[in-house]
Amino acid sequence: MPKKYDTNPLDPDFPKRVHEAQRQGTVADSNAETIPFAPPFKTQDQTSRYNNLNFVSTENTARGFMQTNVAGALESDMSHTTNRTVTKIGLPENVLTALPYLPWYVGMVASILILLLVPQSEGKVRFHAAQGLAAHLGILIVTAILGGVGKVAELADVGNFIFQIVTTIFLVIWTIRAWKNKPVYIESIEELTNWLEEKIKIQK
Repeated sequence: MPKKYDTNPLDPDFPKRVHEAQRQGTVADSNAETIPFAPPFKTQDQTSRYNNLNFVSTENTARGFMQTNVAGALESDMSHTTNRTVTKIGLPENVLTALPYLPWYVGMVASILILLLVPQSEGKVRFHAAQGLAAHLGILIVTAILGGVGKVAELADVGNFIFQIVTTIFLVIWTIRAWKNKPVYIESIEELTNWLEEKIKIQK
């Protein structure tokens, strides 16, 4: 008499045969080649990092190589620029960019000569010459104003003296920076600098 929960009430041995067939199929397939799962995607750096304790990332190496070479290129370019001789004048470029900032109006004379002798192709040298000339003109104008006021008020003479000391210090600093090929930019006289650089040219 079949039980209530038999899978096949007409064949009481059916569950046993199914179980036996499953067991034999599992044993028969145990020698089959196992297909491995596809490994997760890894870059060459990741793979090497896990297999080699002394691994150095090629990405970091490349970045370091790039930084080293960029720094070297900048240093080389700076050295080349500093030591380059301006053929028209026969002096190194860093000397010509420093001369316009010399105090006591020596730089003013140098600036005018450079602007009159150096061609337009020497943009860096001409820029510093124009900026140095603009700085000296600005100092000259302020000094003249303070000197005129000083005739009326004694305090103006003190202010004029302090102004000359401060501007001389700045001129020395700008001279050294230009000589070392470091940037010198005076924003307050930018328009005058551009005007002087454009108007004062080589006289053919």
